[in-house]
Amino acid sequence: MTEPSTSENRPLWKSLDALQRRVLGVLVEKAKTTPEGYPMTVNAIKTGCNQKSNRSPQMDLDGDDVEATLDELRDMGVVVEIQGDGRTSKYRHKAYEWLGVDKTEMAIMTELMLRGEQTVGELRARAARMEPIEGLGELMPIMQGLIKRNLVVSLTPEGRGQIVTHGLYLDHEKPDAASIARMTADAAGAGKTVPPSGSSSIRAELDELKSVVDELVRRVEELEQKTQ
Repeated sequence: MTEPSTSENRPLWKSLDALQRRVLGVLVEKAKTTPEGYPMTVNAIKTGCNQKSNRSPQMDLDGDDVEATLDELRDMGVVVEIQGDGRTSKYRHKAYEWLGVDKTEMAIMTELMLRGEQTVGELRARAARMEPIEGLGELMPIMQGLIKRNLVVSLTPEGRGQIVTHGLYLDHEKPDAASIARMTADAAGAGKTVPPSGSSSIRAELDELKSVVDELVRRVEELEQKTQ
């Protein structure tokens, strides 16, 4: 399936609630990482929404939750229902057209939908499992383009340990000044804000290792699901 680059098209997107972001994020993630299982059934989407790796917050959705959310996304024009083998309904996304993004931008948006706010270094490592992003030098111009289109929001100043999130939140969900201050303090306490001691490469390597572990856990979960 061709993934079109539509960055110059007029975007159709609007704010999404937490369940809508999770379902859409799962559809895009699985289309990129396990294309043999895409389009997806309701049960497969539910499993992807509830998996323990690469998800924040953790969710425990049932089939009715997923079906209701898919109906909402279908009404918005971001999800399409198709007929699968044995007349089982399957779903695919139209997120490229709906968001007006290309492949790499879509990988960035998907990670933000699945995990919410995170440092730019973490985001690069996680998004690179879906599309190649060689380093922050390649990522930052892409990020700036997404920020200009309000798809990405920078929560802290640019530089080491910068924290970003997506711009798809509903108004009542948007981080306020107090929560942004807590994020900054939490990042500093967890060592996410790299001190000016020349250790930025170490921080990047740690981000890479965390991403690798997340990916291994995800693959183990998928193998366990296939053997059940």
